[in-house]
Amino acid sequence: MKQLTLRTSSGLAAMLLLSMPLAGCLTSDDGGSSTTFTDDRGVANQPFPDRYRDQILAFMRTYLNNPVGVREAVIADPAQRTIGGRLRYVVCLRYSAKDTDGNYRPARERGVLFVDGRLDRILDNAAEPCAGASYAAFPELEKMSR
Repeated sequence: MKQLTLRTSSGLAAMLLLSMPLAGCLTSDDGGSSTTFTDDRGVANQPFPDRYRDQILAFMRTYLNNPVGVREAVIADPAQRTIGGRLRYVVCLRYSAKDTDGNYRPARERGVLFVDGRLDRILDNAAEPCAGASYAAFPELEKMSR
């Protein structure tokens, strides 16, 4: 039993030592600490997200538990904001959706982040990037079906 424990420990130590040089491959040459898979380093202008409404609608069909009957949906035009030290387009969105029990939740503000003109992710805490956003009705979100 002691020999099995020793063999397992030495195997784990070998894997750890062999993986350390590979971790060095994930650092960037410019001295930055984050890895990116695009040429954008946060200073260049991002392309405007064409058809951003269509991309948001397609995403919301899968994001919401029940996309039918969304209320109070409003949207702001895309605006460039610095998110995580990188310049990105953010579309601010506010809506009230049904909860799993069928009741409506209070309207929530979300930021939709675009990278290279494509929807990347939803920002749950959008207070800062959406501060001062000018909203307009978003009836397409309210008319969604499954």
